[in-house]
Amino acid sequence: MAYIVTEACIKCKYKDCIEVGPVEGLHEGENMLAIDPDECIDCGACDPVCPTQAIFPEEEVPDEHAEFIELNKTLAAKWPLITEKKDAMPDADNMAETKGKRSMLIE
Repeated sequence: MAYIVTEACIKCKYKDCIEVGPVEGLHEGENMLAIDPDECIDCGACDPVCPTQAIFPEEEVPDEHAEFIELNKTLAAKWPLITEKKDAMPDADNMAETKGKRSMLIE
C-alpha cells in the first residue's frame, strides 16, 4: 500500500514531506504534490509532517477523496520528481483550511 496526497494539498504545497522519506517518490505539479505508488515504500514518514494533513495511507483515504488514489498514480507519472524542499505556495496559509478544492487542481 502507498501513501496518497489528497485535496488538502491543492494550492498549498508546503513540501515538508519532501526531505523526510527514504525514497524519491514525490512529484510536483503546478499546485499540488503527488506520491508515486510504485516508489512509495509505505514508511509513513510523510504523513505526520504534512501541515494540512493531506497525506493518508491508501487504506485510510477518506471516501470523499477516494479518487485521489488513482489520481496520485496518474499525476506522478506526468509530473517531475521533486527531491528538495522549496517554499510553499504564496497563499498556502489562507488555503490550508479551505475545503472543496478539487476543482482548483491543475492537472
